[in-house]
Amino acid sequence: MTRRTRFGFGAVLAAASIALVACAPAPAGDGATQSEACVRMVTNSGGLEDRSFNQSSWEGLQQAESEYGIEAEAIVSTGETDLAPNVQQAVDSGCGLVVTVGWELAESTTDQAAKNPDLAFAIVDETVEGENIKPVVFDTAQAAFLAGYLAAGVSKTGVVATFGGGNQPPVTLFMDGFADGVAKYNEVHGATVRLLGWEKAAQDGAFTGDFEDINKGKALTEGFIDQGADVILPVAGQVGEGAAAAAVERGGISVIWVDSDGYETLAAQYRPVILTSVLKNTQDAMVQIVGEVLDDSFTNEPYVGTLENGGVEIAPYHDLAPLVSAELDAEIDGLRQQIIAGELEITSPSAP
Repeated sequence: MTRRTRFGFGAVLAAASIALVACAPAPAGDGATQSEACVRMVTNSGGLEDRSFNQSSWEGLQQAESEYGIEAEAIVSTGETDLAPNVQQAVDSGCGLVVTVGWELAESTTDQAAKNPDLAFAIVDETVEGENIKPVVFDTAQAAFLAGYLAAGVSKTGVVATFGGGNQPPVTLFMDGFADGVAKYNEVHGATVRLLGWEKAAQDGAFTGDFEDINKGKALTEGFIDQGADVILPVAGQVGEGAAAAAVERGGISVIWVDSDGYETLAAQYRPVILTSVLKNTQDAMVQIVGEVLDDSFTNEPYVGTLENGGVEIAPYHDLAPLVSAELDAEIDGLRQQIIAGELEITSPSAP
């Protein structure tokens, strides 16, 4: 059931001295000032510049800061022991909206939301229940399907690969979509492109065990390259930089990034190997949620990013556009339209 939780300034003021309020002049007697408009974001242990959803969520709040005149601040977690204290710090700030990022913060978010029913909480990339918690999730399998089809279409060796940071739904959702995209290409073209690193039926595959150790990503990618893979999809946050490093060193290898456009967020030295990225439009979701809190329309109904609403997509091909024929690009666009129209359903046990 969807529940609407109202966060008018007067209600929040009763619980805290500072609130997320509209930047328009306050009614007479309210006493609110623009400096009282604020939101706090707590990162997971990947940190703020993870080239993933911590970074994109923060960019969205910065956009909301500019659009609505609010004040946003990020509280950075560097390890597991930081998580609960950082959520507590966000709550203690008195801001009317607290944004947390990733599954690691699910327990702390749920706990603090229950203790602070007059505050609005949003958690990115994880689904939790709470009358005042809005999950912000993305059906990345839809966009990853397009990326898998693309990977199979550009592969010269007939072998592509993927790996994750951990066997968790937000990770394996990408891998499921990617696998189905490769399978679809094989079906359409009578091809036999092989996928290394993931078995959808078994829901098991290759994982580094963390999202920070770049060397693990490099070693795993080198193993895939040795087996013939020439397109790699790392779903592992910063660990994915290791895949890009291996691709640059080996030559003739393409990487598909996730969450943000890797061509824009990674170091320039990796641009020549970035084929595309499976995007989560976390920025727009953050702006939308801030707007909902400001106009008292915030509810706990999940925000689910899809191809249809622009919440997920694949990035431009950038420097590697010459690898993608006009015919292949047209096929991918046709599949995109079929998914949006509901004619083609991309399924996964990890789907939001």
